[in-house]
Amino acid sequence: MAEDAAKLGLSPEAIVVNVQGDEPLTPPSVINQVAANLAAYAEARMVTLSQPIEDVDTLFNHYVVKVVSDLNGLALTFGRATLPWARDVFAKSLDQLPEGVPFRRQLGIYAYRAGFPHYFVSWGPCWLESIEPLRQLRALWHGVRIHVADALIAPHTGVDTVEDLERVRRLLEA
Repeated sequence: MAEDAAKLGLSPEAIVVNVQGDEPLTPPSVINQVAANLAAYAEARMVTLSQPIEDVDTLFNHYVVKVVSDLNGLALTFGRATLPWARDVFAKSLDQLPEGVPFRRQLGIYAYRAGFPHYFVSWGPCWLESIEPLRQLRALWHGVRIHVADALIAPHTGVDTVEDLERVRRLLEA
């Protein structure tokens, strides 16, 4: 991140969008949306997008990164475990989503200013990132505000398994 911004000679204030490699079908409109969100939210040093989780298979899939945000859309935490854990409902059944719980899937896309990676890489991984390899946890650990908005267009799910890779290959060949 930091090396790329330096190689490109970007101004520290330039907006950079990072699309994770396991999200090859991210539409251009989603890339534009995340860049516009960073420009709009001055209090956030990073922004990302999410979409609702509407089925238990997705909710309990450990490949799917979940996000919980506050009332202003600022991330509270990210994880691969089911977040938040609806203790009383799940104690009775894991077969359906509890009503009224806004479960969210975080998409593999971020926007930040080109100067931000300089600080990010200097921090090194925190213990939380070490046990759950999600770099956004390092940013939260250091007090970085990450704004989370709903994606205007729901992209295809990412590539996490061999089956996902084959599905994406078929889509690209079509």
